[in-house]
Amino acid sequence: MAKIKTSFFCQNCGTESPKWVGKCPSCGQWNTFVEEVIQKTPEKEPWLTLDGKAANKSQPKKISEIEVGAQNRINTHNQELNRVLGGGLVPGSIVLLGGEPGIGKSTLLLQVALQMKDQKVLYVSGEESEQQIRMRADRLNLTMSETFILTETNTQKIAQVVGHLKPDVLIIDSIQTMHTELIESSAGSVSQIRECAGEFHKFAKQTNIPVMLIGHITKDGSLAGPKILEHMVDSVLQFEGDRNYGYRILRSVKNRFGSTSELGIYEMQSSGLREVSNPSEILLSHRDQKLSGIAIASTLEGMRPMLLEIQALVSTAAYGTPQRSTTGFDGRRLNMLLAVLEKRAGFRLGSKDVFVNVAGGIKVDDPAIDLAVVCAILSSNEDISIDDKTCFAAEVGLSGEIRSVNRVEQRVSEAEKLGFERIIISKFNQKAIPKSDKIEIIAVNKIEEVFKHIFA
Repeated sequence: MAKIKTSFFCQNCGTESPKWVGKCPSCGQWNTFVEEVIQKTPEKEPWLTLDGKAANKSQPKKISEIEVGAQNRINTHNQELNRVLGGGLVPGSIVLLGGEPGIGKSTLLLQVALQMKDQKVLYVSGEESEQQIRMRADRLNLTMSETFILTETNTQKIAQVVGHLKPDVLIIDSIQTMHTELIESSAGSVSQIRECAGEFHKFAKQTNIPVMLIGHITKDGSLAGPKILEHMVDSVLQFEGDRNYGYRILRSVKNRFGSTSELGIYEMQSSGLREVSNPSEILLSHRDQKLSGIAIASTLEGMRPMLLEIQALVSTAAYGTPQRSTTGFDGRRLNMLLAVLEKRAGFRLGSKDVFVNVAGGIKVDDPAIDLAVVCAILSSNEDISIDDKTCFAAEVGLSGEIRSVNRVEQRVSEAEKLGFERIIISKFNQKAIPKSDKIEIIAVNKIEEVFKHIFA
């Protein structure tokens, strides 16, 4: 019997150490090293290719001799997922989807698998039984599909099924529940996750079949397992949302085949996830009367323009230190904008509480919403409402100047499409926009000019 070999691994970054240490020398985290068995056994059955045979070893080739075929992306029949991936699934790619428990990761990928009726999809679940998956499919009203369900956690057995079934897409739910016989440690450990992910990565590259993995996250929001897991895959998608809202946001954190600034929006319903094609309509509140402290900002997420509602509340500080609180907006940027208002425009806000909220539970880092935040704060401070047919798209500089933003014509077009009558932008963007009879374009240079137009 071979001697059992153990080692210590950092649960945060995956660094290996022959003995326990308190502080990880790689990532600097404390008390993250755990002992794991790393006894390896000879490989019993390698991953199979589409013809059921073991993959051949690759040979070096000159780059000029490599043939480049026209590989079309696989349509997932889910427009929001296609948008985030850059147009669809790339053959041979490996995608990792992470998110909080109960946010809808399994529902999203099962819904995608059932909608891909022109592809043979194998959905491997290590967390649910076949009956539970069928109950979820009945709730989605998508049971008439050619999707195959397999409840298995052993990667060697999954390899045998894949070799005989020859699917077009492989979905694994989840990578933390998988285990391989090559590593004698429990499922979910750092070494098991690294080895299983390596096997699926090898399978995807050798067979040209895309693999989608579901990954758990830790309490601090990072993906559970070693950091090498994120480096190994081609795309990392983050599925997030507020439980108090019905909306879910799909973000691309890493994408080798597309942009990482794209955004997909879903609405959670009893029948599954509904794609939101026009997010501006759901992110803007419908009001019967005019209220102070509300401004509309025109922003961009990737190639998608959106209109957001910025809410602000300014009140006299009840205690000694004024509060500065934000939801969906950078708190440090709010402090900068308040300093600009006090220094450049003469508004005394240092002794007042300021609260800023981006309606809809969405987080925005686009500097083009600066002007809308400033106007919402001043509207609440003066208790004067802003016309609900006016929106803003400009950045505010430290000297109080109104700076230009990129792709302003798309922002203006979105505001015009939703019925806004005027938009305030920087004068340096004015030349890039053709004149329109449907929306008035107001170009300004300093904050003082904005006040004249809004609070005249």
